[in-house]
Amino acid sequence: MVTLGKRTKSNYGTMAKVGDVDNRPVQQGFRRESDEGTVVAAGEGKTDATGKGSDGGIEMKKELGLMDGVAIIVGVIVGAGIFVSPKGVLRYSGSIGQAIIVWVLSGALSMVGALCYAELGTMIPKSGGDYAYIGEAFGPLPAFLYLWVALLILVPAGNAITAITFAQYLLQPLWPTCEPPYESVRLLAAVITCLLTAINCRNVKWVARVTETFTGMKVLALMVITGAGAWYLIQGNTELLEDPFANSKVQPGFIAVAFYNGLFSYSGWNYLNFVTEELKDPYRNLPRAICISMPMVTIIYVITNIAYFAVLPPDEMLSSQAVAVTFAEKMLSFMAWTMPLFVACSTFGSLNGAIFASSRLFFVGARNGHLPAALSLININCLTPVPSLLFLCALTLLLLFIRDVFAIINYVSYVEILFIFISVAGLLRLRQKAPDAHRPIKVSLVVPIVFLLTAGFLVIFSVFESPMEVGIGTLIILLGIPVYYVTIGKPWRWLTHKSQAFNRFCSKLFLCMPNSEKLD
Repeated sequence: MVTLGKRTKSNYGTMAKVGDVDNRPVQQGFRRESDEGTVVAAGEGKTDATGKGSDGGIEMKKELGLMDGVAIIVGVIVGAGIFVSPKGVLRYSGSIGQAIIVWVLSGALSMVGALCYAELGTMIPKSGGDYAYIGEAFGPLPAFLYLWVALLILVPAGNAITAITFAQYLLQPLWPTCEPPYESVRLLAAVITCLLTAINCRNVKWVARVTETFTGMKVLALMVITGAGAWYLIQGNTELLEDPFANSKVQPGFIAVAFYNGLFSYSGWNYLNFVTEELKDPYRNLPRAICISMPMVTIIYVITNIAYFAVLPPDEMLSSQAVAVTFAEKMLSFMAWTMPLFVACSTFGSLNGAIFASSRLFFVGARNGHLPAALSLININCLTPVPSLLFLCALTLLLLFIRDVFAIINYVSYVEILFIFISVAGLLRLRQKAPDAHRPIKVSLVVPIVFLLTAGFLVIFSVFESPMEVGIGTLIILLGIPVYYVTIGKPWRWLTHKSQAFNRFCSKLFLCMPNSEKLD
């Protein structure tokens, strides 16, 4: 990372200065207003126990331990997907056996990717995840394009869909024979988004406690499903599993999309990398949290799907809007009403973790001068990035009231895999660029190569299977290039002045100060 007005070591040992890395004007992102009203640079300084730096800047405290990290990864990954739409993998696999293989290999591929991110996260111990790694490896423009897509669609739309799913399942018992009213669903989704944003603004420990509590509840729900499925099989009901590979689809396009659906259900395994700066002892706890959580999620997912397949015929699964609810109606009798509640709790915890982690992405982007500097401010009392959290909340609320928000995410969903591909390619780039950099964890070269070959296969063949979605997603990425040069490369003077004024306004309104970033 870079500091203002002097050369400094980056995390991989090379020398950089302001202007070399992202060509941003020095007044953006790293300046604060003193008590006398003059603008001074925020330099490097040590922080005390309260998070206040000796230079007048402040830092977010390291409050997340190992189990908090595990809870964040499991909590974000296990959202509504495993309860609602395992049918996507089945539809493109064609058979139960091939679907199970896809679930297993999707978990294995996610684990491989997570190990690559463990090396990146301990080598570059900054919040921001993919954004930070792509910036270090390939420069500011590719990093900005990731931030652009995440800002415009991926993060707020993903959060909006999770909030809508929560509201639908919490309200479902009140309208047992029909869909809950559109207005009621959107209003409840907006309320829960604002509530979780308020919790995230107030205290990081509260966020961790909420995440741990609801992660436990969703794991309990999956244990209920697997227990019921095991009991059903023990009674000798194995007919649905007798010919598991019948009707398998072996065309590359179908296999790619089946894996794509499986990987989508595992998405979120890289979210802990977004909050590395708030993780205690990240060099140990980041890889340990990954190695604990990813096998756990894979085992849970595979066993849960076997339970589904043992009870529900493929046709019934493919016609179901919520596989877990259909399963509960068939197996839990009078207790079936609990499953919508479990799904709501699952999405509540997932949304909480997603808000916490993704807000740090915009915080780091602003700190690097790629977003208005106000989004890099930290509240002096709570030591949380309040402006970034409120900005993300506003974007999510905006998308909540677009009736076809699910269609929007479909057009750009492949972009996430594309940028993960670029991040892992960045690992190889950094090994060439900085071979002597400190790497607390260094995975075998085979690991990123296997991931890149597999991810490349998925991206290439998804073009043939879903050309319109891929085309629109690519167009959105390319639109970020002129935005970058207008706002970052050679910013208009009036835009710089407006950004400074907005920064001062937010500092006073939210009682915030600039981040004092430490360099290792």
